[in-house]
Amino acid sequence: MNLQYVQGEPIFTKTNKVPKQYDYLTENIETDVIIVGGGVTGSILGYYFSKANIKSVILEKNRIGYCSTGLTTSLLQYELDDKLNDLMEATTQIDVIRSYELGIKALNEIDNIMNEYGNRCDYRKKDTLLYTSKKLEINEIYEEYRVRKENGFDVEFIDETNNPFGFDLKAGVYSNNGGAQFDPYKYTHELIDISIKKGVRVYENTEVTSVNYENSEVLIDTTYGYKVKGKIVIVATGYNTGLFSKRNFGTKTTTFNLATKPVSDFSGWYKRALVRDNNLPYNYYRTTEDNRIIIGGEDISFVPDIFNEKAAKEKYDLLEQRLKFMFKDIKNIEAEYKYCGAFASTKDNLGFIGKDPDNNKLWYCLGYGANGILFSMLGGMMLSDLYLGKCNEDLRLFKVDRFDN
Repeated sequence: MNLQYVQGEPIFTKTNKVPKQYDYLTENIETDVIIVGGGVTGSILGYYFSKANIKSVILEKNRIGYCSTGLTTSLLQYELDDKLNDLMEATTQIDVIRSYELGIKALNEIDNIMNEYGNRCDYRKKDTLLYTSKKLEINEIYEEYRVRKENGFDVEFIDETNNPFGFDLKAGVYSNNGGAQFDPYKYTHELIDISIKKGVRVYENTEVTSVNYENSEVLIDTTYGYKVKGKIVIVATGYNTGLFSKRNFGTKTTTFNLATKPVSDFSGWYKRALVRDNNLPYNYYRTTEDNRIIIGGEDISFVPDIFNEKAAKEKYDLLEQRLKFMFKDIKNIEAEYKYCGAFASTKDNLGFIGKDPDNNKLWYCLGYGANGILFSMLGGMMLSDLYLGKCNEDLRLFKVDRFDN
């Protein structure tokens, strides 16, 4: 595990038992699609490629579902990191609205999977709230509400006169069924289990050491010298992309998370909705099925290979204080798990999905931004179609080279 990408004790990998240990590669093999990365993104790709009857192999250098997957809070919302008006320098309103619609499509797809295969990952649909406690920001929050409402999204505007929450709120956009939450570790293993039954081969503790592109195939070397031959390789490694490309895919920060011990009630937390404030950097809040609270945020600049223990402690203390101040009516809030790791963002808040502009055998599914899991869902659907010759026009939003000019 790259220590700069995850530090501390992520709640989802600490509280879950390992449901299955997977083999490491001990022979040379062939396939059609090589998926590098056995986190939530790799599992999603495996699910969709196996659903399309495309032969696939997943290679994970550590353990399935660890690293960045353990770090994510899995607070899923169709909206982007920044408000619509703040994105106008990097994109258009039409494209932002389309990305919102795609976010809802991805949320519905997760719901469909749960309905078909059963909920083994603490999945739950959720309302969401984007809010501000500052009077100066009321108009911009209202503008976000207005544009969403005019484009058919199921939203309500909240202010001091109709605030159902127990904390200070000057304005908010409340989205009915605008999000979801689950345990990302369990979700990863659930999709892997489904995929294996459909023919996907999965290897953990199998690091890719080199990649060679030949005329009609990709040849990958792994730990202990065994090789995997395929037609394409898909990078699903999150922020660790150096083996495949020198491209700068996004701006990295270190984000901090804190999970509490179970609490007895959620007084002042209306419907236990997913909550995000309008601060810069913003903070986000969710609950868990065993009645914990997870808060994240307080991002700082990412420094490779360096872990600042003093800064981390300060951030954890700040998150705990903010949580207690915000939810004054919730008793006995006490932090139990503290962890941090890399987070990447882009100018338009979207990830990267599609072919490398210079290499048709090299594909990417990089779910950057707060909507990473939803982008990965979209990537699974669109890339499996692309492999079968069906190009989805929405891939243009996620083009790998869209910032090159």
